[in-house]
Amino acid sequence: MNWFVSLWTNDSVAHSVLLYAITIAIGVLLGRVKLFGVSLGITWVLFVGIILSHFGFVVNKEVEHFVKEFGLILFVYTVGLQVGPGFFSSLRKQGLAFNMLAVGVVLLGVLVTIALHYITGNPMHIMAGVMSGAVTNTPGLGAAQEALRSIFGADAGARAAELNLGYAVAYPFGVIGIILVMILLQKLTGVNLKKEQELYNERRDSSQALSILHVKVENPGLVDQPLGVLFKILKTSFVVSRIYQDDEIITPNKDTIMRQNDVLMIVASKEDFATLELVIGSRSNTDLTQKPSNLVSRRIVVTQSDIANKPVRELVQKISGYYNITRVNRAGIEFIATGNTTLQIGDIVTVVGREESVLNFASLLGNSLKRLDHPEIAPIFFGIVLGVILGSIPIVIPGIPAPVKVGLAGGPLIIALIISRFGGRFHLATYVTHSANLMLREIGIVLFLASVGLSSGERFVEILSKGDGLMWMLYGAIITAVPLIIMGFISKLVFKKSFFETCGLMAGASTDPPALAFASHMAGCDAPAVTYATVYPLTMILRILCAQFLILIFS
Repeated sequence: MNWFVSLWTNDSVAHSVLLYAITIAIGVLLGRVKLFGVSLGITWVLFVGIILSHFGFVVNKEVEHFVKEFGLILFVYTVGLQVGPGFFSSLRKQGLAFNMLAVGVVLLGVLVTIALHYITGNPMHIMAGVMSGAVTNTPGLGAAQEALRSIFGADAGARAAELNLGYAVAYPFGVIGIILVMILLQKLTGVNLKKEQELYNERRDSSQALSILHVKVENPGLVDQPLGVLFKILKTSFVVSRIYQDDEIITPNKDTIMRQNDVLMIVASKEDFATLELVIGSRSNTDLTQKPSNLVSRRIVVTQSDIANKPVRELVQKISGYYNITRVNRAGIEFIATGNTTLQIGDIVTVVGREESVLNFASLLGNSLKRLDHPEIAPIFFGIVLGVILGSIPIVIPGIPAPVKVGLAGGPLIIALIISRFGGRFHLATYVTHSANLMLREIGIVLFLASVGLSSGERFVEILSKGDGLMWMLYGAIITAVPLIIMGFISKLVFKKSFFETCGLMAGASTDPPALAFASHMAGCDAPAVTYATVYPLTMILRILCAQFLILIFS
């Protein structure tokens, strides 16, 4: 039995793997339990880790640090891959409002921290540690440590130790506090999660999704003109998929001549319908999709690596015939394909035309779902390499004693966002099946949570047993909750953002992956992740700068 005892007590690879596996397994099982109708989900992994480490079950510090950072990188990178296309769309349309709200959360947290510093008389290095833990921002803690060393040099040791203790005490409630604020906001505003999801989908569809418009050619200036004239006149993005002409439905091209009272079937954003009607003519009640014709519509999946990353113009030249590409769906985002659009593996292309032509084009694109069952691993790790490099670049800002870095969370997230949206232009395969993405994401977040728990519990009770420890936890709870409650209500009631978007905002403004995981599980859609990614980069930089400023100004 000595081997069994040593397995639990000796520092070894088997010992570390065993503790991580038990922590994650028990935490995930407890996450399924609901108390008063509320479940904390995988956040339980953190608390199981704290309990185990309190009773002496700890892992090697170097192992713990590596697993924590690698888990966080996996989580944020896969989130970036998922929400990249939607992120850039959101950034153009709502990014400013979301980032303003996130800045409000950060600045309110700093003001609350300064107020508690003066009210309680606690040194600012302790309060900076408490603030970093309260918003679960490890890079901010590192920045505060650097600022302390730049001021006090070799004498910074004692202050740095207190800084770390403040962070350790505030961190657990920082994780759970954000989730509790989300639950509180839901209860106080009377949000019905199912209806909220339906409302969000309706809003997203009306603002982003493409729709069909049937319009009659009534503008005399367009009669007897080629269809290409429309694309020169109108700067909006649209495609004419069919034309009803001389009692026949045809698949047009840019040289097709328009005639009086022709009915055009146009695929475009609803926002552009009014402009299209103004230029072309009145809306028609004739639905060309319901009229008999020799045209078919097919959704074709791009699975052929040889044609991926090539422009649509080049692909169309390879297959002659009567067909049109009406839209492309990439990671849930639909858009009009132009001649310069490059298709990527996993894109779903809607093609309308004669069946023989459509089938030939489908053969060109691949349309074999079996090929997508084997995700490209190399591009994922290549992206992580670029993310780690970006996150490690020191950014020198005048007046700041230590260089600023976006860190191992910010760098991979930014690179994933860029690659998922623009990777095709650089011949990078960015497609990852939803199940593979979800698996990597869940593995990453549970490894991160388990590492934080296993590293926090060893001195957790000891710190709390001291009088200051409980007070520091209270201060951290105030710093966590007050800004989120205020800005959460402003987001929901003043800016009229959906509850799920507000949850993503709160998680992103707190740079808190566990809160994002909770919000995404609760929402059942990508709304929290898109908002999280929208505000995360700016928030991370502000958190780092604010932690340093507090030390430099008030120490």
